[in-house]
Amino acid sequence: MSQFDIVLTLELVGTFAFAVSGALLAARKGFDLVGSLLLAGLAGLGGGVIRDLILDSGVPNAFDTPLYLVPVLIAVLAVYVTLIRESRLRRTLLVFDALGLSLFCVMGATIAHEVGLNPISCVLMGVTTAVGGGTLRDVVADEIPQIFNPQGVYAAPAFLGAALTTAVLELDVFGAVAGTAIVAVVLTLRLLALKFGWRIPRAAHR
Repeated sequence: MSQFDIVLTLELVGTFAFAVSGALLAARKGFDLVGSLLLAGLAGLGGGVIRDLILDSGVPNAFDTPLYLVPVLIAVLAVYVTLIRESRLRRTLLVFDALGLSLFCVMGATIAHEVGLNPISCVLMGVTTAVGGGTLRDVVADEIPQIFNPQGVYAAPAFLGAALTTAVLELDVFGAVAGTAIVAVVLTLRLLALKFGWRIPRAAHR
């Protein structure tokens, strides 16, 4: 599998995962299908659009390639027909959000590396791609963005995943196995943080 295929797969699966989180949030808020499609689109495509605009890479993929809309539509439909549901919508939302986070931090760092950014910029771009869509989703739905929520570690796993991805790319050993392993590490760390209530120290010591 080529690096292009790996990135495309990560982006499509990550888009679906984030889109599900948006559709679930719309369901929890009691929004209609239009609201569900909006939140799913913001969550699934927002991070990639922000990335493409920062990189000045032309028309963002979300608007240039209709394929990226397919995971969003599937996610909205799956939640609408209750194919994806749980009595505790909040928990399900956070699991899909964690999956999107882990996939997008790897994909964002990889794309930044492809266009020739330095390692630090690659890490920052990976994190921006990972947290951008979820932040847009939460702001529009009048929720505290997960990146600012003290109840659980959010940005730190994305930083770790983007840093590991950048390191592997710099060593020229990135591939499907390495990408999958990094995604698994980030996802596990995020889920453990949710389960055990790990926190980053507050801005002011009390």
